[in-house]
Amino acid sequence: MSAWRKQSGLTLLELLVAFAIMALSLGMLYRIMGGGARSAGDIERYQRATVLAQSLLALRDTVPDGGWQQAGETAGYGWRIQSTPYVTGLAGPAIPMLHEVSIAIDWRDGERSRNLNLTTLRPLRKPPDSVRR
Repeated sequence: MSAWRKQSGLTLLELLVAFAIMALSLGMLYRIMGGGARSAGDIERYQRATVLAQSLLALRDTVPDGGWQQAGETAGYGWRIQSTPYVTGLAGPAIPMLHEVSIAIDWRDGERSRNLNLTTLRPLRKPPDSVRR
């Protein structure tokens, strides 16, 4: 019996438990790393959609008289711009009428459909001075 206790090393059961723990740890690490890469891809697509929305807003600093209704597709992103009058309760010759401009960006991410909706206010374009008189 004393020879049995002096034996050093791992038993088969201890070795199997160690491998099981290592396999679970590697599986969890793989899942975490895969989720991080997927999240980075999602963030990049949302960032591209945001840059597209900013670029579309930069096209006009005012809304035309009939409102702003426009749609299109750019680099796999579908977009729609719509404006509606925004009531402020203020009136006067120096106070322009405001429009609420909504931009919707849509794209496909594999099987999933993604979208980004942004809203801002823009003034109504004033006619030139020669037309107002």
